[in-house]
Amino acid sequence: MKVDRRAISVLVVLVCLSVMPVSVRVAGGEDSGEALFKEHCAVCHPNGDNVVNPQKTLHKKDLEANNIKTTEDIVKKIRNPGPFPAHPQDWAGMKMFDQKMIPNEHAMKIAEYVLKTF
Repeated sequence: MKVDRRAISVLVVLVCLSVMPVSVRVAGGEDSGEALFKEHCAVCHPNGDNVVNPQKTLHKKDLEANNIKTTEDIVKKIRNPGPFPAHPQDWAGMKMFDQKMIPNEHAMKIAEYVLKTF
């Protein structure tokens, strides 16, 4: 049986988008960087990897290769990840998270967690 990579890519993106709002806060409703990362990012970035685009992980070497070095760089990427392609076969982009979805304070905590952890 031949696997259609485009169909798998579309499925991965749809799954990521459909489960993103699910809350996975740690006990006590803590807003730690780890808890916020798990809530908003871990579905597509498990263990700092990237299920949609394996070349753009959250690991230090890949972040630096993509000129992302500071918490501010990560917050900019959260706010404006770049163009989201219209054609399903090209879907390899990240969803944009505006300030309503992730307030600036939380975005900074996520960014600090990413730099410290991966």
